[in-house]
Amino acid sequence: MPKNFITDECISCGACAAECPNEAISEGADHYEVDPDKCTGCDGNEHACAAVCPMGACTDAED
Repeated sequence: MPKNFITDECISCGACAAECPNEAISEGADHYEVDPDKCTGCDGNEHACAAVCPMGACTDAED
């Protein structure tokens, strides 16, 4: 199942974390990060984090 990860383009605005239904996103050392154990890929729907990211930093990643 496709999951998301956050690229270095992240500006740490927090928009993605606020929208994640699984609370899988948290602030990391350099930028926000996705916990792959919590991310469900929004169960095949549009990724909530990607929909709100102003930088396009939330990106699909294959398992």
